[in-house]
Amino acid sequence: MAQTEIKVTKGAGKLQQIVSAGPHSLIADAPSAFGGDDAGFVPHDLLAAALGACTAVTLNMYAGRKEIPLEKVDVTVVAGEQDGVYVFNRTLHYHGNLSAEQKDSLNKIADKCPVHKALSGEIKIVTQAN
Repeated sequence: MAQTEIKVTKGAGKLQQIVSAGPHSLIADAPSAFGGDDAGFVPHDLLAAALGACTAVTLNMYAGRKEIPLEKVDVTVVAGEQDGVYVFNRTLHYHGNLSAEQKDSLNKIADKCPVHKALSGEIKIVTQAN
């Protein structure tokens, strides 16, 4: 997969940040309880959103290639720290006339989405400052 440049710049609020990827942008912020204005996504929620969106895209692509009659999939991710570990609880709700075998196949493919693989594999962060 090609590398993507994500730019984060100061937004209008106290802790607000504008997150940009090419022509797309969104707002990240801290909740008011932590000194922010609660004007956008909390950064941890962006991780959960990335997992949910990537899962849905991957499942739809796979179903299309395999001609599985998946009309749509709803993905819910509940994330947070549990016993010192950040846990993503992902629920998949399939729509369409799917057999148990097709659902099982889709469940296995969900774990192969690139964001799932990145979050569950080794991650390396290289920091540079100028």
